[in-house]
Amino acid sequence: MENTNKDNRRDNRKPRRFVKEVKEFDERVVQINRISKTVKGGRKMRFAAIVVVGDKKGRVGYALGKANEVPDAIRKASEAAKKNVKRISLVDGNRTIPHATVGNYGAGQVVLRPAAPGTGIVAGGVVRAVLELAGATDVISKCVGSRTPINQVHATMKALTELKTVNSVAKLRGLKVEEVR
Repeated sequence: MENTNKDNRRDNRKPRRFVKEVKEFDERVVQINRISKTVKGGRKMRFAAIVVVGDKKGRVGYALGKANEVPDAIRKASEAAKKNVKRISLVDGNRTIPHATVGNYGAGQVVLRPAAPGTGIVAGGVVRAVLELAGATDVISKCVGSRTPINQVHATMKALTELKTVNSVAKLRGLKVEEVR
């Protein structure tokens, strides 16, 4: 008779278990930009965030998110970037890129070159973020023209998506790998 409803509720509760989500992609915020719009009542502030996501195994994506608050802009960009993931062709056990390439976007140009083992990623902040999240470890880059972060991200992704391995070229031409080299 001592059992009340309050005691029963406590007994029936399940212990809380915190299940840590396994993240498929790592994400990096490249830039947060404050945008102001002048309206009749004054200035209206908004934020734009550029986010790059990747699994460090050859898949990488990026997006721009805009919102009234910074966390919302980052969340929007992150969700959009996960939908915009592309596979990148890497060689030598996902160490470097197969050949030199150039990516153009707007007034920005990014030159990417393969590097010897142990060189590391020789690149600026924006290009470095994209290459690290793609999984490359030895690449040399040079940015020419506009150094605007969004232009650099676009140009870097354009350069990376144009990469072709020897196997893909051989398959495209209908040759053996030895005949291509």
